[in-house]
Amino acid sequence: MKKLIPLLVTALLFMTGVQAETANEVDTNTEEKIRNSLKMLLPGLTPDTVNATPVPGLYELTFGPRIVYITEDGRYLVQGKLVDLETRKEITDERLSALKLDAMNKIGEGQMVVYGPEAPRHTVTVFTDIDCGFCRRLHSEMEQYNKQGIAIRYLFYPRAGIGSDSYAKSVSVWCADDRHAAMDLAKAGKDIPPRSCENPVDAHYELGQQMRIQGTPAIVLSDGEIVPGYVPPAKLRRALDERFPPSGS
Repeated sequence: MKKLIPLLVTALLFMTGVQAETANEVDTNTEEKIRNSLKMLLPGLTPDTVNATPVPGLYELTFGPRIVYITEDGRYLVQGKLVDLETRKEITDERLSALKLDAMNKIGEGQMVVYGPEAPRHTVTVFTDIDCGFCRRLHSEMEQYNKQGIAIRYLFYPRAGIGSDSYAKSVSVWCADDRHAAMDLAKAGKDIPPRSCENPVDAHYELGQQMRIQGTPAIVLSDGEIVPGYVPPAKLRRALDERFPPSGS
């Protein structure tokens, strides 16, 4: 247990205040009791939300797009998935998807580089690294994705971290007069003028860390599901149509 506490504090302390759009309400007294217990046992660790779960006496704590569970007395902390065996409902997974989508919505399309048709059939969000080989392959087929009715919203995720060459390229793309042209050049392996300005790259990278993005490209679907790696345009369209069929079909 002594080893667990510092690990939890390290993993969760940096989380930003992101809340899901829907949650099970908890009465004020219970929430205050849980928060006070956390303050005593894990000083400095403050959850964004405290929510009730279907399990009596077990409560959900959210830290950005991450979830842990705690008992009402604040003594026992549980990490793992909550599943309703009777309904086969993945309670934790559904909540995590909501948290991920809410976090991306808080960043907003205005803070992303978006490629897409005027009326896309599907929209996906892609964590991308300027220098990643499969990211470049995906980008080289952008026209085909768009022709398939797929809009792609880019979030920058320089895998080498903040301050790396890939990070600097991401900032330069964002700060360019024409972001799409700069992105196209950078993804083609060509040099672009170094630029600096206020940018969302740090926020994109932090969100990717919170969502435990392991590699790029990482494709986030409109329901919060993450598909790792490159997927060809036609195959992605088929998968999206199957997962999100048009209304009335």
